[in-house]
Amino acid sequence: MITEPPISRAAPGGPAGASVRLHGVSRRFGAVTALDAASLHVAAGSFCVLLGPSGCGKTTCLRIVAGLEQASDGRVEIGGRDVTALPPAQRGVAMVFQSYALFPHLNVAENIVFGLKARSVPKPERARRLERAAAILGIGHLLSRRPGQLSGGQQQRVALGRAIVAEAPVCLMDEPLSNLDAQLRADMRREILALQRRLGITMLYVTHDQTEAMGMADQVVLLREGRIEQDAPPADIYAHPATAFAASFIGTPPMNLLPLVPAAGGMVVRGTDGPVLVPPHPAAAQAGIRPEALRLAGQGLPATVLHAEYLGADTVLACLAGDGVRLLARLPGRTVLPDGAGVRLAIDPADIHLFDAAGQRIAPVPHFA
Repeated sequence: MITEPPISRAAPGGPAGASVRLHGVSRRFGAVTALDAASLHVAAGSFCVLLGPSGCGKTTCLRIVAGLEQASDGRVEIGGRDVTALPPAQRGVAMVFQSYALFPHLNVAENIVFGLKARSVPKPERARRLERAAAILGIGHLLSRRPGQLSGGQQQRVALGRAIVAEAPVCLMDEPLSNLDAQLRADMRREILALQRRLGITMLYVTHDQTEAMGMADQVVLLREGRIEQDAPPADIYAHPATAFAASFIGTPPMNLLPLVPAAGGMVVRGTDGPVLVPPHPAAAQAGIRPEALRLAGQGLPATVLHAEYLGADTVLACLAGDGVRLLARLPGRTVLPDGAGVRLAIDPADIHLFDAAGQRIAPVPHFA
């Protein structure tokens, strides 16, 4: 493991991070638009996660920053320099691929310095960078082995080593942990974050796993169908999702989206007589409520338990309310309820998020006086 503590945002002998800006960047493949007018700013030395479901454009965005894809429109800047037309080698970026891309016939040391050798970096300088990377990653004892003799986590560290020796101010990672098991993924998340903090580099990290995004990022860029849905710190996306899609994508379990209809006194969940969740609102179409904000009570939204899933620290109740509305309640500890049991779920008005018919957030959420 990487055990050295973060010593600064730019360690001696290592690169300082560089800012990354996209100005209205699009990428089209024939009639298909993979990325649509994306604009974002990643501050120097920060950890930015490009998040979203498969096919949303996040890898395309990363490859455009790397220079592996050419933008159809727009401009890319790295460190204030326009790199839109520059080849990858001139952009000052290193990249870690999902497959690790290690050469099976080369040992670890040769894999790590391969790019330096290809760029004719002098042998003493290659040796210095290799020694530094091996020390940071704790893989000095593996340098003579070949990739086939390494575990998945060790191969991941070798791929990271190759990025470190490049001493580039920007490191790009395309779902680097997808081939690892759950426990090793958690360990490597911590190690990659410690590495980024220690070196002070700017990191753009692609994933579809919102747990990785929430746990690692300074900035989350959530994409959907080629467009940026929301760009904010993870805590802001969680607390103030800009759209219903952002609300449903972020959180474990995700936010419940309850369809609303008008009733006497305000808006209620479709198919129920109450309780009234918010005052009358002409644009309100959905109420968002986090599963952990729901609690069992004597009064509240009537629901039927479909299934209770005990997870150790808490229990997740899958319920059905009103006109076939499914929702989840995350309750602390162990809650034993049979399938088909009737319950009441209390909802604090302060925990409600409102969205219109287009899925856009309504703010501020109206509350009763």
